[in-house]
Amino acid sequence: MSMSNRSRKKLLDFLQFLVILLTAIIILVPIYWIVSGAFKQQVDIFQLKLLFTPTLDNFKIIFKSPYNLFDKLVNSTLVALSTVMITIPLATLAAYSFSRFRMKAEKVMFVTILATQFVPAVVIVLPFFILFRDIGILDTRLALVLVNLSLIMPFAIWMIKGFIDGIPLDTEEAALVDGSGRIQVVLNVVIPMALPGVITAGIFCFILAWNEFLFALIITTNKAVTLPVGLSLFHAEEGVLWHLISAAGIMIMLPMFVLATLIQKHFVQGMTMGAVR
Repeated sequence: MSMSNRSRKKLLDFLQFLVILLTAIIILVPIYWIVSGAFKQQVDIFQLKLLFTPTLDNFKIIFKSPYNLFDKLVNSTLVALSTVMITIPLATLAAYSFSRFRMKAEKVMFVTILATQFVPAVVIVLPFFILFRDIGILDTRLALVLVNLSLIMPFAIWMIKGFIDGIPLDTEEAALVDGSGRIQVVLNVVIPMALPGVITAGIFCFILAWNEFLFALIITTNKAVTLPVGLSLFHAEEGVLWHLISAAGIMIMLPMFVLATLIQKHFVQGMTMGAVR
């Protein structure tokens, strides 16, 4: 290798290192600010000191009145879990149907389902509000679950269909020849083979439901308020209480990190499965 090629390679490696370093800084600095701010007192929140005396008072405050973050944590957890438990089975069956059966206007139906993802949320939030007001379920977890289903189901169908498309038909045909019914094939062959992809879809659905803000802000007022909406409560006469917002932000991020740690193996397998055809 000539000197010019070596110099060019070193330069490219150095530039790649700088890009990675800059990306890491952009991602990690806000996270560090939130984490450190959660353990700072209000007077220290805007001071860029690396060394400070940590306190747990912020976490104690956010779980007390008037913030009552525990109630919002329960709401977010129940709504997100309910959304995933309903979405994934229905989306899996719908995705299997689109993947394996040829139907009239199949492409039109599939494109129509996907097209709902391109409708701005602000366009449909008012119809949902009026509907839930008229049937008496405003400010309930049921209303949030129904909204999440309408928002997340198309995404889940599209994602799981991609995984099922990658499963060879030969395995299903062999099971059908052996006398298995279509339901047995789905339960015993397709779902086990697509499980990493289904789990991946479930993770994304949980994250979307957990972080949903606009609809929760509009259709909840007290009983069904979720964590993202609860962040708007942390203000006082002196302004925004950033130390409390940081503590609450950790409570929002923590389940995501725990979930990613517990099922990272399935997540990686699912992403690989969805990428390979």
